[in-house]
Amino acid sequence: MAEAHQAVGFQFTVRPDGVDFKLSQEVIKNIYLSGVTAWKKRAIQFKNGVLAGVYPASPSSWLIVVIAMMSSLYIRIDPSLGMIDAIKDNLPQSREHVSVQTRVVLSAILFATGLWLFLIYLLRYTLKVLLSYHGWIFESHGKMSTSTKVWLSLVKMFSGRRPLLYSFQASLPRLPVPSVDDTIHRYLESVRPLLDNDQYNQMEILANDFRDFKAAQLQRYLILKSWWATNYVSDWWEEYIYLRGRSPIMVNSNFYIMDLLYMTPTHRQAARAGNVVHAMLQYRRKLERGEHAPLRALGTVPMCSTQMERMFNTTRIPGIETDIVQHLTDRKHLVVYHKGRFFQVWLYTGGRHLLPSELETQFQRILNDTSEPQPGELKLAALTAGNRVPWARARIKYFSQGVNKVSLDAIESAAFFLTLDDEPQGYDPAKTNSLDSYAKSLLHGKCYNRWFDKSFTLISYPNGKIGINAEHSWADAPIVGHMWEYVLATDCFHLGYTEEGHCKGDVNKGLPLPTRLQWQIPKECQEVIETSYLSAKQIADDVDFHGYLFTDFGKGLIKKCRTSPDAFIQLALQLAQFRDQGVFCLTYESSMTRMFRDGRTETVRSCTSEAVAFVRAMEDFFGFEQCLRLALFRKAADKHQNMYRLAMTGSGIDRHLFCLYIVSKYLGVDSPFLKKVLSEPWKLSTSQTPQQQLNLVDINKFPKYVGAGGGFGPVADDGYGVSYIIVGENLITFHISCKFSCPNTDSYRFGQNIQKAMLDIQGLFKPENDEKVVERRKHIENGKKHI
Repeated sequence: MAEAHQAVGFQFTVRPDGVDFKLSQEVIKNIYLSGVTAWKKRAIQFKNGVLAGVYPASPSSWLIVVIAMMSSLYIRIDPSLGMIDAIKDNLPQSREHVSVQTRVVLSAILFATGLWLFLIYLLRYTLKVLLSYHGWIFESHGKMSTSTKVWLSLVKMFSGRRPLLYSFQASLPRLPVPSVDDTIHRYLESVRPLLDNDQYNQMEILANDFRDFKAAQLQRYLILKSWWATNYVSDWWEEYIYLRGRSPIMVNSNFYIMDLLYMTPTHRQAARAGNVVHAMLQYRRKLERGEHAPLRALGTVPMCSTQMERMFNTTRIPGIETDIVQHLTDRKHLVVYHKGRFFQVWLYTGGRHLLPSELETQFQRILNDTSEPQPGELKLAALTAGNRVPWARARIKYFSQGVNKVSLDAIESAAFFLTLDDEPQGYDPAKTNSLDSYAKSLLHGKCYNRWFDKSFTLISYPNGKIGINAEHSWADAPIVGHMWEYVLATDCFHLGYTEEGHCKGDVNKGLPLPTRLQWQIPKECQEVIETSYLSAKQIADDVDFHGYLFTDFGKGLIKKCRTSPDAFIQLALQLAQFRDQGVFCLTYESSMTRMFRDGRTETVRSCTSEAVAFVRAMEDFFGFEQCLRLALFRKAADKHQNMYRLAMTGSGIDRHLFCLYIVSKYLGVDSPFLKKVLSEPWKLSTSQTPQQQLNLVDINKFPKYVGAGGGFGPVADDGYGVSYIIVGENLITFHISCKFSCPNTDSYRFGQNIQKAMLDIQGLFKPENDEKVVERRKHIENGKKHI
């Protein structure tokens, strides 16, 4: 019981002559250092809060304004136009103690402070007006008009110097509410290629009826909300799309992010986890202090940082009707899961983070622990993988008191959740399905070895590979990706490892051992856990996943074709979808709206009439010449880019219709049109994973240090989920999901169709006798025949 002795801070014995105290100097020292660190942290947070609060001005500018005002009074010039005298006359009368000169000085300081605050608000409002202009995003790539250059210069001028993470929040514009006419017009345009004439005419009637008789009332309430709330979409989106869903969040909502594709810095599991956790703690410290630089498009236009606030110490708490997102601050422990046991690990000692070597020691102790799980402990986390209502009821009944409550509180208040897996994963070129297995492990694992309610679960494998499973309600993938890029770069290029693969630094064996969480789980609760596990396992076993690397060409070659890489891939997906299913379908592509305050995402409906015309031309081998196909491709790509830009600038379709539907439910207004829109299935759901948001690693210099991206489960039972990441100039990775239970879908087959579609489109820009293109087409065709 060495840990018991180390945990004792002081001892005392009762004697006849009094109580004899024996204080532990080591613990007293740690308490003192912890207090000093806490006060330093508060001071830094206060300082950075002030800096962000007065941005784009600075606290020192207040002194400049005060000095300027006092100097003007000294030379008998009153720039306040009499306001200083008015303030002096209205100050409390106390002539016995305060001289006239002192009253003048005090009045001048008050006026200067008011003027300084006015100038700050003026600068902010001016910057907000400038950031409300989005004409720059609609200009052709590589071309910039004179007006945009002038606008960009003004934004830079009013943006100040060295902004902190939250400096621009007060200057970001609100998300605008599109007009009902524009939204309905764009909606009807988006569904035209998917409906026959009778279906389209019926939809047009429903849309016109809604616009003429019901939309105006709903729109007024929505405009009122846009004036009052910082964002008219985000809170309803979080509540109704995520938190009110009662189905399992595993696979259906959570997503995953993979490790570096080619590199594994160390094959020691505990060492890799030690470095990565330490890098996350460094990231969290900068995040709490607001010291990260804000992301900016074009290096100038700021993005909203609100979502980053809940990255750590955040858990989704289940409820009977709706879940809530619980975010805590300043929690100093981590919960680790290994072979059915839960351990609590403290992340601080003596007021500082544990060093990577110290974390490695703690994790290795857990790996070496041979104790058995307590009854019901092995599959406990399956509660977070199953349906939400049974989990909510079990939480109230079995985890609201005693040791179960203490242990559950430890998990839900932890910085994040760490799983030390016992089966190796990762990309292996020698194994054709290595990415498939890796993706499924990150997405659902064994259904009981990830805590799916945590903001994210870090997963560490025995071969040194790592990955993340992230809960979706609190933030979107780019937010987690931002942290992940920082962590991987810090792990590989700043922390590093010894020649033996251990974390650098001295080993501190005096740390208290990790603490086992205690559980008293009755038989009835174990039955609920088993039911949730079986429900989750059925979902996990149905996930058909395929991941592959497209290496024939990448962003570099696509840009030489003078087209957008994202539009190129989206049109390839449309061509692959048609070849795979023989029909076109409603397609979802995620686009961000973070140029607005509290912005999250918008939908780009990628299956357009122009895309359909291009796909039909590609499939009609005798009716269209190559030059015409190329012209149709460019037209479809331009259309897609325009829709993507409209979505980014607040003129999308789906979030507006979604909010109109929520208002209609509150008012009890029945709308067949909105019901029809909100019930349409997204049979092809797509998303591009952002890469190099921080530019911490030069992938041209270090081409092996590239990430593999991430993915998500299928949205529709009979559809596909496709995530792709454009890595550098010559690599694109695809993560494809569908369901085994659907006889018409196959993730590997769809991947082959994407490959062929990419090559066929690229062939439009190259001679037909290009040997490499012909060879790749033959290889893919032979593979499909073999299947």
